[in-house]
Amino acid sequence: MKRLLLAGGMMLMAQGVMASDDDIVKVKASGDVAATMDALQAAVEGAGATVFARVDHAGGAAKVDLELADSQLLIFGNPKLGTPAMQDDALAGLFLPLKVLVYEDAEGQVWLAYEDPKEMLDDLSGINLEAEYIKKMTGALGKLTGKAAGG
Repeated sequence: MKRLLLAGGMMLMAQGVMASDDDIVKVKASGDVAATMDALQAAVEGAGATVFARVDHAGGAAKVDLELADSQLLIFGNPKLGTPAMQDDALAGLFLPLKVLVYEDAEGQVWLAYEDPKEMLDDLSGINLEAEYIKKMTGALGKLTGKAAGG
C-alpha cells in the first residue's frame, strides 16, 4: 500500500500538479507568464470555449506605480457546461465563468492555478456534486492547463 501511495505521489510531482489545502489546483509551467497565458488562451479557444477577458494584474499594478510579479488571469467558459450549473442553482453564476491564473512565484517559477470546480460549487444547495457538468469542468481545466504548461 505504501508503494502505491508513493508511486501516485511521484506521478503527480512528475506532472507538476499539486492541490493545496484551500482547493486550489496548481500546475507547474515551463514557460514565462506571457507565453503560458498565450498557450492557455489558444487551448481554450481551440476547445471551442469563449474567452471573456484576459486580465494583466501586473500591468494594472504598474499603471498605479506599484510592483507585482508577473500575473495574468484568463476568464473563459462554455455555456453548455455553465448553464446547467446555473439552472441548478443561480448562485453558480458567482463562480462562473471559469478562471485560471498564470503567475510567477517568489522563486521565479511560473504556475497555472484554478479552483477545483467541485470545491468551488460545493456550498451551493442546488448543485449535485456528482453532476456531469462538474466532471466535465474538472476534466477540461486539467486538460487545458496541462496543455498550456508545456511540460
